[in-house]
Amino acid sequence: MASSSSSSTTSSCFFFFLVLLLGSALFLPNVAIALPELPNLTTLSFEEGYTQLFGDSNLMLHREGRSVHLSLDQRTGAGFASQDLYLHGFFSASIKLPSDYAAGVVVAFYMSNGDVFEKTHDELDFEFLGNIRGREWRIQTNVYGNGSTSVGREERYGLWFDPTEDYHQYSILWSSEKIIFYIDNVPIREMVRTQAMGGDFPSKPMSLYATIWDGSTWATSGGRYKVNYKYAPYVAEFADLVLHGCTVDPSDHETTCRRSDAELYNTITMSEDQRAAMEKFRKKHMTYSYCHDRARYPTPPPECTIGPEAENYLASGEAKFSYHRRRGRHYRRSPVDVIFGI
Repeated sequence: MASSSSSSTTSSCFFFFLVLLLGSALFLPNVAIALPELPNLTTLSFEEGYTQLFGDSNLMLHREGRSVHLSLDQRTGAGFASQDLYLHGFFSASIKLPSDYAAGVVVAFYMSNGDVFEKTHDELDFEFLGNIRGREWRIQTNVYGNGSTSVGREERYGLWFDPTEDYHQYSILWSSEKIIFYIDNVPIREMVRTQAMGGDFPSKPMSLYATIWDGSTWATSGGRYKVNYKYAPYVAEFADLVLHGCTVDPSDHETTCRRSDAELYNTITMSEDQRAAMEKFRKKHMTYSYCHDRARYPTPPPECTIGPEAENYLASGEAKFSYHRRRGRHYRRSPVDVIFGI
């Protein structure tokens, strides 16, 4: 009997381990992926690196300035920006998003120089788009160069976790050759500079920003669901703030860092594990890509690489009329949904 009990216990343990292993493989993009190795990659307090943009008392400092809470109420949102301009670098924050009903709420962590170059600005965005109760937050990344917002290089994703339950890390690597967006150290998007992009690749000094604001006109189902201030204040929490880049003199836009420091960001590449994790994430969680939007771009922008399967589907015309049911309602199914089997 003892031998039988021992065998049963061993089998149970093996079964539990197998379920755990399969669960990780099915639901996690990857495990224990390290951030890029950069010298002096340290976090800054608010006073060391940032300044308040707007919001008055809707910006609150915690943990001796190591954590910043931005809130949105019927009176105003809130935001802050880096004290310095940067030309390339690695920029990161741990963010916890507002819970409960958050339709119309937009939380943004991004880089921009719109205050300096009004008509030719560059921008790199994480935009977090709130949703109605019981529906997940969505994330959008944007890449705009030289005022190319009308062209638009947007992507949108779901997540494999609830971003309201705990902090998660969101990072941007920006070099003269490529841009990589990370979530919890997992790369989710890479844009490599091509000659055909010309000035559409962000190349001018930018500041780092964090904001929360009312995007009722567009953020949730195209503006169908608005911010409901009955649930206010909506609070977004930022911590572990990292500014690792080449600072620029705002008076003449000259970089104050050595060429070797600027080239450092170009040397950062993805490992095989990281690239596999990115491909897995994109296949499972990406719900929109400008590269597959034939309504906006009958001919895709030059940096887009689309396989034969996707090209045939888009050319067939089905992309305009394909629908699927979700949560008991009909939703238009995007080309990305079909191509990636979502």
